Amino acid sequence: PSADPALRARLLEAYWRLDCYPEVPAVLKALKASGAKLAILSNGSPEMLQAAVKSAALDQILDDVFSVDEIKRFKTDPSVYDMVVTGWRLYPDAVSFQSSNRWDVAGAAKFGFRTVWINRTNQPDEYRDFPPGLILPSLEGLLTDS
Repeated sequence: PSADPALRARLLEAYWRLDCYPEVPAVLKALKASGAKLAILSNGSPEMLQAAVKSAALDQILDDVFSVDEIKRFKTDPSVYDMVVTGWRLYPDAVSFQSSNRWDVAGAAKFGFRTVWINRTNQPDEYRDFPPGLILPSLEGLLTDS
């Protein structure tokens, strides 16, 4: 059986109004207050990301939003992660990269970022060649373990 094509459009539309997990705003505010620069690095389009960031009320917290749209490549291509180090003039190991997507953490780890896998549902690790530096059940652990 095939999926209803209308579902695809509804799913893609939902990305424009994404909410965030409850702890995210407070954790990001605390990290920012401690001097961290905060950004999103996403495969999403700039327009979709801007709408999602505003919808989640993170627009006043984030310093930057990096979209792969600028380079026409997708994660886990190394040029995607390079956008951050080039844009912010940093070495890869100066970046702490958090994601709930284990494949994304593997790509970032391979690139040289310090990585944290936010494994909210205790998923198995499928990318043992590029382990995360830390595994946490939520972003809250960043305030005590980073």
